[in-house]
Amino acid sequence: MPRDKTIPRFAMCIQNDGYSASLERCKVYRVIPDDKAVALGLLRILDESGEDYLFPEDRFVMLKLPLAAAVVVAGKTRRTARART
Repeated sequence: MPRDKTIPRFAMCIQNDGYSASLERCKVYRVIPDDKAVALGLLRILDESGEDYLFPEDRFVMLKLPLAAAVVVAGKTRRTARART
């Protein structure tokens, strides 16, 4: 079954070795859909600045949030990114 790209997806960083300046362990990040990146074993992650970056997907675990929670977290992520720009 194809993923619904309109539902926000999130991943928690579980390993940041080599990326300690960019990734925070146990932090939840918004995942931006990118099929080409996934095919290469990467995830496109949105950071606090509102910029997206590619990281190895084995550094994260995907989270399954109820839709209501995903919408709230996605909104918080957007507000934080706008506040920093």
